[in-house]
Amino acid sequence: MAGKFFEELEVGMKFKHGGRTVTEMDNVLFSALTMNTQPLHVNEDFASRTEFGRRLVNGIFTFGLVVGLTVAELTEGTIVANLGYDKVVHPNPVFHGDTIYAESEIIEKRESKSRPNAGLIKMKCTGKKPDGTIVVEFERTAMFHKRLNDEG
Repeated sequence: MAGKFFEELEVGMKFKHGGRTVTEMDNVLFSALTMNTQPLHVNEDFASRTEFGRRLVNGIFTFGLVVGLTVAELTEGTIVANLGYDKVVHPNPVFHGDTIYAESEIIEKRESKSRPNAGLIKMKCTGKKPDGTIVVEFERTAMFHKRLNDEG
């Protein structure tokens, strides 16, 4: 698997993940699929008259994109489940055409109390534009599988 097992992660480890450019289609389709009619996301005329001067990308899309950017390197095939997200902030807006990169830092690690074959990892995840502007930050807790002895 591409992801990391519980034993492979230690507090203080940092990861820089890939990036992706957000398109108008991403924003409009995501807003429509989630029934979010907020005119800041879907109405250019309305948004042009706000302090932003144009449509904002839906913050939940930005949040989901950053989670997704971390998967291949950290959790792909190696977690039982995501258990929670905390301290989500969106300090700066995302616009169509912005490229977002993700970073993760392992901030807590503990054995599972209920599953001897798993452990809990808390990660601080950050989404940034190429110039370093932070667009989303949050903590994510996931239950990771432990590596089985016969897997090496």
